[in-house]
Amino acid sequence: MLYVITGPPASGKSSWIQARARATDIVIDLDKITLALSGPGAPQWNQDKLLIKVAQRARFAAIDEAVKHREETDVYLIHTMPSAKAKARYVRLGARIIVVDPGRDVVMQRVRDMRADGMVAVVSRWYAGQGKAGGPAVTRQSSRQW
Repeated sequence: MLYVITGPPASGKSSWIQARARATDIVIDLDKITLALSGPGAPQWNQDKLLIKVAQRARFAAIDEAVKHREETDVYLIHTMPSAKAKARYVRLGARIIVVDPGRDVVMQRVRDMRADGMVAVVSRWYAGQGKAGGPAVTRQSSRQW
């Protein structure tokens, strides 16, 4: 099964996957790919433009290969803001699309506490785009059970 996990930055997408995925499942997370390609001592959320470019190319290659194996193992893919074209592809692949969103106030506080200042704009863009989302039905999830 292919699970596409969406939601704003700092919403808990990685935590959602961590609570569900098995060691044999495939997890495609741009933050983890970027960190794996970073040098020693790099910050957890490395926003270096060149490094992100290389990590994105690695992510695309990982997606292309992983979807071939979605019948054999679960594939978890984090895609914060998939385009209409990407969503259509995921639907064609039979993906279950999960939106992890604990709410704008919680997300904004997490971003202020843990992320670079520029991420506030990304969060705002994510929430602004939700009114135009359309497309396939999604399953909304909070990042944690309270």
